[in-house]
Parts: sequence; structure tokens; C-alpha cells
Amino acid sequence: MSAGWGPATGVGSMPGGDAREAAKTVTGSFEDFPYLPELPARGPGADMIGRTTGLLVDVYAHVEPSGWRISDRPGRDTRRARSWLTEDLDALEEFTQGYQGPLKLQAVGPWTLAATLELHGGEAALGDPGACRYLAGSLAEGLRAQLAEVGRRIPGARPVLQLDEPALTSVLGGRVPTASGYRTHRAVDRQVVEGTLREVIAAAGVPVSVHSCAPAVPFGLLRRAGAAAVSFDLTLLTEREEEAIGEAVEGGTHLFTGVVPGTDGPLSDPAGSVMGVRTLWRRLGLNPGTLAESVTVTPTCGLAGASPAYARAVLAHCGKAARSLADNPE
Repeated sequence: MSAGWGPATGVGSMPGGDAREAAKTVTGSFEDFPYLPELPARGPGADMIGRTTGLLVDVYAHVEPSGWRISDRPGRDTRRARSWLTEDLDALEEFTQGYQGPLKLQAVGPWTLAATLELHGGEAALGDPGACRYLAGSLAEGLRAQLAEVGRRIPGARPVLQLDEPALTSVLGGRVPTASGYRTHRAVDRQVVEGTLREVIAAAGVPVSVHSCAPAVPFGLLRRAGAAAVSFDLTLLTEREEEAIGEAVEGGTHLFTGVVPGTDGPLSDPAGSVMGVRTLWRRLGLNPGTLAESVTVTPTCGLAGASPAYARAVLAHCGKAARSLADNPE
């Protein structure tokens, strides 16, 4: 399914706690590819995991000192997560009146959710294959409802979904620690990981990008699972992944390349920020003329740890870098 991805966008999180200010900044920065901002500074329920638990159907969670844990019934933390999400959607709707084009939403993917969300006994759901399957089904149902709501609120938008999977490589490599911290959960079979992702991606019914700002992103696995795009930190790329990227691009997979640092620091000139993308294209022997249609420029990761001024500068910088890539692909 073609998304008509825009030339530049953000990853998800923004600093501060003002939903209207965040929506105004994002829609002003990316007039052709806005996204729903996340504001984790507001506290539990606005964080990545808590926000996604608020989307789940017939699964509830609450905050323990160790993290998010599954509950028997919806409590204060679930209600708070849902309330903040509604507030964020209200703000986005206000600033996207009449908008037509791709609009990105983010949620935690099934494997990072399973690696992070605790069962009643305190162990991650990852250690229970039945719990993993149930969580994935609940997530798929919740995502469908969320995407439908956005379609109703912003009728001109073409919703696309970003699944955040920062723990995916740890799940595949058997590096997710148990509650005691003395050992790790067994690596999950790659076919099981791929199959679960495929089910969630197919259920969404919209183009899906999978995001990870961890090293060793499994490009081939994500492509086989049906991801229309892969979002990654270009600065962490090694030669080992380059061949898989080349195959993905030639197979029609879109790339969200994270090239601008997500925490405060000096910004290079926009053309310099995408030099690594041009270099990668040359090494892979890909046609430079396909760069602009194959790549969306983003920060390397979310901007929750940035100052508000830097976050605004980064979003503007991504837009300028994308224009540089389109104007001078070689």
C-alpha cells in the first residue's frame, strides 16, 4: 500500500507538556507530513509504554516502581493515559483543519510492549508466549480503533502508523533482562517475531513504518513482515546492514533516515546533515534520482530530552535537509 510519505517529519516525542503548543509546532514545521506529538514530561501515561497501554482493548495497566504492570481493571493510570491521548488528538485536530495528506501516529510495537509490560508476578510478558499473543491481538484491535478515530476527526488525512520497536533487537538476541536482573529471557524465534509483527501490521490497514533507534535493525525481517517503511538512526548503521537496506529499497521499502541529533548541540548545515544518505546511496549503487522519493528525513530519535528551542530548530532543520536532498541528490 503506497503512503505517499512526506519528505520530512519527526519521530514522536517532544519536550514540555502543552499539547496545543506541540501540535502547533509540529504542524507548522511539517506542512506536508505532520504527526501526533507525544509529551512524556507530563508523567506516567504520557510516556511511550503508558500511552500505548491506554490503546489496548480489554487489557489494562498501572504503574509500579518497576514499571508498567497489567491490571485486572482500568484504574487511574489507564484513565490518565486515555485522557492525555484525547487532549493530544483534540490539539492536532485543531491545527489540521482542512489538511490533506499523510499524517503519522505512533504506538509501541508488540515486541517492545511484551518486553516492557509486566504480568501480575512482575516478570515481563515476553516470557509467556500466550501473553505475547494476547497482547498483540489487543494492540491490533486498539490501533484499528485509534486509526478510525483519526480518520473521522481529520477526514482529509491519510493516516500512517509508526510502530516503535526499540527493544526488538534485544528480543531477537535474548538480551531482555528478567525481573531479578540476574539472567535474560530466551531469544524469541525469528519466525514468531516476524509472524506477530505481520499480524499487527496487516490489522492496522494503513501503511506502517517500524522505528528503532537501536543498532542492528533487522531490515529483512521487517520487510517480510509487511512494513512499508523502516525508521532508523543512520549514525548507528554498519556495513552489515547496508546490503539489507539496498534490497529493501529495491523492493520498494521506504526509509525514514534519522540524521539530526535529538539532544541539544550544534546543528550542521542542512546539506551536511544528509551527506551520509547520499554516500550510502552511492555505496549501494542506487540511482540518486530515487533518493527524494525513497527517503524521509527525521531526527535520530524522539526529542523529549531536548530543550523546546532546540526541538523547534531540529524540526525546521529536517525540512531544510530534505529540500537539499531533493534539489541536489548527488
